[in-house]
Amino acid sequence: MSAIYTVKEIYIYPIKSLAGISCKQAFAEEMGFENDRRWMLINTENLHLTQREYPILSQFYPQISDGKISITFKELKHEFSANEHLDQPIDTKVWEDKSEVVEVNKSTSKWFSEQLGFECKLVKIIKSGDRKHESSRLKETFNVSLADGYPYLLVGTKSLDFLNEKLEDKITILRFRPNIVISSEVSHEEDNFDTFKIGEVNFKNVKPCGRCIMVNNDPQKGIIKKEPLKTLSKYRKVDNSVFFGTNIVSLNSGLIKVGDEIVF
Repeated sequence: MSAIYTVKEIYIYPIKSLAGISCKQAFAEEMGFENDRRWMLINTENLHLTQREYPILSQFYPQISDGKISITFKELKHEFSANEHLDQPIDTKVWEDKSEVVEVNKSTSKWFSEQLGFECKLVKIIKSGDRKHESSRLKETFNVSLADGYPYLLVGTKSLDFLNEKLEDKITILRFRPNIVISSEVSHEEDNFDTFKIGEVNFKNVKPCGRCIMVNNDPQKGIIKKEPLKTLSKYRKVDNSVFFGTNIVSLNSGLIKVGDEIVF
């Protein structure tokens, strides 16, 4: 590939399905970026909560500073240590993948329960191997975080531009919750990437990412709309999946930064 591709944006989502954090740099690990989707909310049946059923989750905004995670919701704020957790293991699942997690603390679970209006717990995945995800395409099993499937989502800028040309109400990349946004030349060309390097890290493309109704949640308002899934399904539907962005895995640990070039 002769074009020069660079990293334009980096995001992490510390708590699954809550708002993300824009970063200038991030440390890539096997399970995903450091502090990316290591936490999630579960209900009384130990099932994970997402914006699909609770679009209001997009209104909880995390920040990380000095080893502490603070969550802002409306005019309220709650804080806990990134390292704290209780000892009792909890068996849960992220879709079909079994996972072992632990509750952060009782007060944090209570705070989220009060804001959402029903009982829930904030839990954390502790170590690599506590959840495994099998790739039928690569015939490999990966140690992953609490993300829906794979540790990283890569999106090219032209993919969003091409979609916005078709939408009456333009949207931002935040709808798709990427980890890495790169400058691109052609819409959806990232689907065809194989292996490549960014900064210190080698990545491998697994497969394009099938999207769900969650991309229709306006993250600024927490309201489900009809777009962009309706428009995407007209030109990005394959079998029963609507694709946008591509799932990738890291082959080693290291730092990547905004401005880094993608080397093939």
